[in-house]
Amino acid sequence: MNSMKSAAVVSAKWLLGKIGDKSSNIRILDGSYHLPNANRNAKAEYQNDHLPGALFFDIDGCSDDQSSLPHMLPSTNQFKTYVGETLGIDNGTHVIVYDTSENFGLFSAPRVWWTFRVFGHDNVSILDGGIPKWRDLGYPLTKEIHSVTPTDFAVHYRPYLVKNFEEIEQNIQSQEWQAVDARSKERFEGTGPEPRPGIKSGHFHGAFNIPFQSIVDPSSKTVLDTSRLAKLFEESKVDLNKPMLATCGTGMTACCISLAAFLCGKEDIPVYDGSWTEWAQKVEPHKILSGP
Repeated sequence: MNSMKSAAVVSAKWLLGKIGDKSSNIRILDGSYHLPNANRNAKAEYQNDHLPGALFFDIDGCSDDQSSLPHMLPSTNQFKTYVGETLGIDNGTHVIVYDTSENFGLFSAPRVWWTFRVFGHDNVSILDGGIPKWRDLGYPLTKEIHSVTPTDFAVHYRPYLVKNFEEIEQNIQSQEWQAVDARSKERFEGTGPEPRPGIKSGHFHGAFNIPFQSIVDPSSKTVLDTSRLAKLFEESKVDLNKPMLATCGTGMTACCISLAAFLCGKEDIPVYDGSWTEWAQKVEPHKILSGP
């Protein structure tokens, strides 16, 4: 494993060795989230089964409650309070995030990883393979929920890691940034439905499609190594030497693309927070493109 991957992605074996080690300042977070049509309750699943010492990171709860769009980034004060007081995380804490996606090995954990980085906390990693890999290895799970001591968490917002609607509109004209869409091929091409009612599928002009699950090995459900990730971008006609941004349905799986680029040494990939759910509702219908 190269050093870049080890910084952003950690193995189950590595994490098992850290649990119970009082000298390691880690906080494990269950960052699970499920689409509205999945009929699953991530928080209830966490309460029934989670890694020892893990707390639940509520992606919807720690979001902009003034927005009509799902789980938009919270304010700096909201994030500071949630992370410091609710989760007991300070700026010296190594945050480890996992999720419970059995199908892909990761789904929402990269969103939590990206959010911490947006607010200036780089000491954050994703558990490779998530809870399915952990379970397959026979590692311990528990129902016990630990209490935490509230602490201070300093926030340093990084606006360059976030894109908004106006910037996407401008980029469609300028094509300065390569826009990489993490949704499925069917949704991107307009042949499959969006999971949210009333949202037409398709894509905007100039976008490239790399479905988020492409960044994991289909057999092991762990993140591809750097050389295979670089090849994935190359085969998708995305140039890692040029500016790029990530988008998806609601800014969730776009973070998988940001993670993949990060592992290839490109650490400044912004995510369009509102993503397709915002864009498709705001633009004229003729700007929603179908086909490859």
